[in-house]
Order: sequence, then structure tokens, then C-alpha cells
Amino acid sequence: MPHERRHYVRVAFDAPARLIVSGHGSFDVRVLDVSLKGALLQLPPALSLPQGAPCTLSIPLMAEEELIAMSGELAHVNGPHAGLQGHTIDLDSVTHLRRIIELHLGDPALLERDLQALVSASRGWTFPAAPTIGH
Repeated sequence: MPHERRHYVRVAFDAPARLIVSGHGSFDVRVLDVSLKGALLQLPPALSLPQGAPCTLSIPLMAEEELIAMSGELAHVNGPHAGLQGHTIDLDSVTHLRRIIELHLGDPALLERDLQALVSASRGWTFPAAPTIGH
């Protein structure tokens, strides 16, 4: 049985997003699932990105000015899918992400466990000011 390294609950979340990969450009992607520490993405066809590349993911929300912004690295890239491991997230984004997970989970105890783990592990996170959307 393989060792499971994932510590955060993932929830299905189908949404368009923008992925900026350092040294490779900016791409329209699709979010397939999210957690408090990352996301699984569907990449555009024939896009090849290196594992470990620094990146930023921006997920626009229903409200015009709101988004979830998370920076990190591509933890894995397998064909049309990539996993983002988050390292930096702003407080507004983590609040929006928490609400999404809460709505999809249906079990507040699981979310509470994840939030406690995130706070405990916050030594590895930075919380910059919330990003603004430029028009």
C-alpha cells in the first residue's frame, strides 16, 4: 500500500482559472478539485510544464472583484493534469476557499481538522495582502 502524503481533504470544484508559471507564461486552466493546501488542474492540450516550477493560480469567483489566489509549485504534472502545492495564500483567499470546502464537504469536523492542520503548519505559509484584479 503506497504511503499517502496528502493531509488535507480535497473537494471537487469545477472552475476556470489562470495559471502563471514562472518562465513559461500564463495559461487558462480548469480547476478539478481544491484543498486548503493546493489544487488539481486540467491543463490546455499539448501543454508541457516542468514539475517543481514556481507558479500562481488565480480562481475568479462569482463576485466580480473576488478571487482565490495561491502561489506555490507544480508538485506533479501527468499528461493533461497538474497538481499545485500551495506555499502562499492571502487571508481573503483562504476565507473564500474555506467556504467552498465547507459547502462541498458536509462534515464540519473534517474542515475544522484541516484548518487546525493549516494553522499548525503555517510556518510554511506566508499571508500577503489580498491581490486586486486589474481591468
